[in-house]
Amino acid sequence: MKELKFVDVGEGITEGKVQKWLVSDGESVKEDQPIVQIETDKAVVNIPSPVSGQVKIRVHEGDTVKVGDTLALLGSASELSSSPAMQKSMAKPEEAGPKQQNGAVNRALQRGSTNETEILATPAVRKLARELDVDLSSIKGTGPGGRILENDLRTSAREVQQGGQKKAIPKFSELLEEEHGEEVERIPMSQTRKAIARNMELSWTIPRATHMDLINATKLVELVTGEKEKMEKSGIKLTFLPFIIKACVEALKQYPRFNSSYDHEKYEIIVKKYYNIGIAAEGPDGLKVVAIKDADKKTIKQIAKELQEIGKKVSEQTVSLEEMRDSTFTITNIGSLGGGFLSVPMINYPEVAILGVHLIRDWPTPINGSIKVIKMLPFSLVFDHRVVDGADAVKFGNAFKEFIEDPEFLELLE
Repeated sequence: MKELKFVDVGEGITEGKVQKWLVSDGESVKEDQPIVQIETDKAVVNIPSPVSGQVKIRVHEGDTVKVGDTLALLGSASELSSSPAMQKSMAKPEEAGPKQQNGAVNRALQRGSTNETEILATPAVRKLARELDVDLSSIKGTGPGGRILENDLRTSAREVQQGGQKKAIPKFSELLEEEHGEEVERIPMSQTRKAIARNMELSWTIPRATHMDLINATKLVELVTGEKEKMEKSGIKLTFLPFIIKACVEALKQYPRFNSSYDHEKYEIIVKKYYNIGIAAEGPDGLKVVAIKDADKKTIKQIAKELQEIGKKVSEQTVSLEEMRDSTFTITNIGSLGGGFLSVPMINYPEVAILGVHLIRDWPTPINGSIKVIKMLPFSLVFDHRVVDGADAVKFGNAFKEFIEDPEFLELLE
């Protein structure tokens, strides 16, 4: 008999939700046949059977499972019926014990580990803990998955300063429920929403600044309008984004620090000499960032086709983990949704910057004594001020503008 476990699928994923069983309980399966879909922080993954045999399902659709948990048993009918594991009923979530409490932090504490790297806390919280001389392993985190928040740390520090006298302070959610009762509803987060929340917490630790500017996109609009119909005959929908990606790559080549990550522990900048441009795409389960790998080596037509495929996969929730990993710089196309003039996007940790491009608008502009309407593209460049300065951001923005406004460069990309 063989146990089907939720294996480590990489990317730091520690848990998932059973989205769908692809086989029925007791059904015979073949080795390597996908039998269950698990929704993780970033994507839905298929878990294949390690052997041929009958399946005895141990967890239900909708259950949350940790890496290493048993999903099903596989073997012959006699093996399954005589297995000691089959004599036990499936534990209900509330009876599962410490395994489902506080995630990775709880497991580290149960092992008696005091290794700080096993504790869920951002670099900023770790630094503050050292300054306040507080042992992180003694703190129960209240953040997602047991993450230790700055408020947890300061509360612990105050208790130590007051001689260990703890006062029970009700959580705001308890006060709301007590006061409003059924007028308050708790909605569990999906795995994707949990991942977004964690990533936003990490992003917020980055000291950021924003550079904003306008680009004369008249030539870009003319080019895309003229080529769109031709592309559609090949089954490809042409948008402004492939040109923006190519212009962005050229600007990154001139200012490589924007294509990097920051190593907080070693105070080093890790410059990446490859260009995997992350594209933020909205799906039914939340925002996903899918990487256009080696964007510098691809044509406008190839990128346009890939963007079309990305949109379909994100919409159908079939995008893979591999397609979402290792982006070096992210672009969020806010203009595709309309609305707003300028915004300040969140940096996609551990990257150094993110470019937000907005809706192209008609812009009355005085030219040679008369008012002409040109097409104007607003953009926002949010950057990590530890790695690059404001002057660098302006230079990067100017380079990006020049490529978008340069007719020769745009025509070269056709």
